[in-house]
Amino acid sequence: MEQDSEYKKVIEAALFMSSSALGAKELCGITGIASPGIVNKLLKELQNEYGARDSAIEIIEIDNKYMLSLRGPYSKRVSSMATAPDISRAALRVLAYISKNNGVLQSSLVKAFGSGAYEYTKELSEKGFIERKAYGRSKKLSVTSKFREYFSA
Repeated sequence: MEQDSEYKKVIEAALFMSSSALGAKELCGITGIASPGIVNKLLKELQNEYGARDSAIEIIEIDNKYMLSLRGPYSKRVSSMATAPDISRAALRVLAYISKNNGVLQSSLVKAFGSGAYEYTKELSEKGFIERKAYGRSKKLSVTSKFREYFSA
């Protein structure tokens, strides 16, 4: 049991330090635990512990990955303290369009935003907010789990 407590502290520290969600396999490497199943069990226990103490912080699961997050009411009250993503205003508009039309073709995006859309999608892809997959002579654009984490979508 004492060993589990130490593992939970390492998992909690990793979630706190990481800027993105972590999967069980990644946490296995950090903790030294061989079984993703044990890591998942410890994560569920941590989630329950955060819930039991009625903390402003919770551990959320997104696409089988975990991260620390603020609960809704507290997030709204302190959101002004969060740093804005380092994304240009134009790229942010393109990102909003892609989010609304998830799975949009890059060729359609260029028609809507002009040739600058190529540079914006490259920027968004490099920052991990969208993925670009070949689709015929164009690319299909969709938001990533990082987008959903960052923008709580």
